Amino acid sequence: MGTMASPKRRVAILGSTGSIGTQALQVIAAHPDRFEVVALAGGSNAALLDEQVAATGAGLVGIADVGAAAGLRAALSAASERGTLTAGEPEILTGEQAAVQIAAESGADVVLNAMTGSIGLRPTLAALRSGATLALANKESLVVGGALVAQAVQRPGQIIPVDSEHSALAQALSSGRHERGLCAVPAEGEDRLSGASEVSSLVVTASGGPFRGWDPAALAEVTPAQALKHPNYSMGRVVTTNSATMVNKALEVIEAHLLFDIDLSDIQTVVHPQQWIHSMVQFRDGSTIAQAGHPRMLIPIALGLSWPERLEQIDAPIDWTQAMQWDFEPLDEQAFPAVALAKQACAASPTHMAVYNAANEQAVQAFHAGGLSFPGILATVQAVLESYQAASSSAVPTLDDVLGAERWARAAAEEHIAAAKVQVRA
Repeated sequence: MGTMASPKRRVAILGSTGSIGTQALQVIAAHPDRFEVVALAGGSNAALLDEQVAATGAGLVGIADVGAAAGLRAALSAASERGTLTAGEPEILTGEQAAVQIAAESGADVVLNAMTGSIGLRPTLAALRSGATLALANKESLVVGGALVAQAVQRPGQIIPVDSEHSALAQALSSGRHERGLCAVPAEGEDRLSGASEVSSLVVTASGGPFRGWDPAALAEVTPAQALKHPNYSMGRVVTTNSATMVNKALEVIEAHLLFDIDLSDIQTVVHPQQWIHSMVQFRDGSTIAQAGHPRMLIPIALGLSWPERLEQIDAPIDWTQAMQWDFEPLDEQAFPAVALAKQACAASPTHMAVYNAANEQAVQAFHAGGLSFPGILATVQAVLESYQAASSSAVPTLDDVLGAERWARAAAEEHIAAAKVQVRA
């Protein structure tokens, strides 16, 4: 007798029009027997959302930009009249709550949160509370609301990391036993031993960004156009700028700390310009297990959707018959203080990272508007953190506490930016 085919996983994608979302849809399209897209949510790209609905048959679609909603409705209505929507015209939700409602009510087995920024926190909490598996690419929601996210988790393994570094860590951790954190990995065949771990440390790799090796003084002349030239990945403006300042790596270090319950002092950042090794785990016997692959996101996205199974032919394997060289070097913390600053913030209080992230988002916006120098981004974050006093001493802040800290940080950052009065060349 043949084995029964696994039922299709029902998938909702938040941030479907972004880089991670569009690649996830490519993976799903290549495996139509494994997945069914039930809901999509995007920001303002109504034309692309229209195409995605036609391609997937999603019955529920959300668009955050209320102004773009009319165009989406018109496009979908016209497509329905033409008969190109095989599943019929979907229900349309609008505004910032659209993604939250989809996460909570779509009935998806897997919710992929591929949104950018802390706006993804509410959808992350909604997805977890719905009982769905959360494929998490929105690192900010975990970083700013770590205690809230941990509290919302209903079962071990409910969060599957999609960032390439954390997917790599999860894969490498399966080589040993680590039964702590939101992504606990028990060794096969072992009884669960509360808190047991064979892990010594985590090594998070970084490309070093476009300014690797630059003298700190030269960074004052960096332009927005230069900051958007990432050496390996094509990403949105905020994430690409964060990669240039190393803020993105700082957020990933905090995310690894929260996901895997590893002390911040035991998480290293190593610059690996080629980005073939996505991250590594060092075990207490001295072994280091690394996960390697092309510097692309297809494998971690696919694993986020299919975990713990691996899908076939997601990406080309490394050709080990070809000569290649991989370099590793320490992070220059003088030029790029983002990681050290984030570790200090995370240790200070449960809401300090919300302040860090919000101040950074405002500073990045100001940098691209020409009102702040490149080094001024981290200088703003540091100044805001130094003036912040947490309103609550609770180990688990409320959502209002987190959002209040964010609002305060954005206002404080704007005051600092206005006082700086820097004009940056385009």
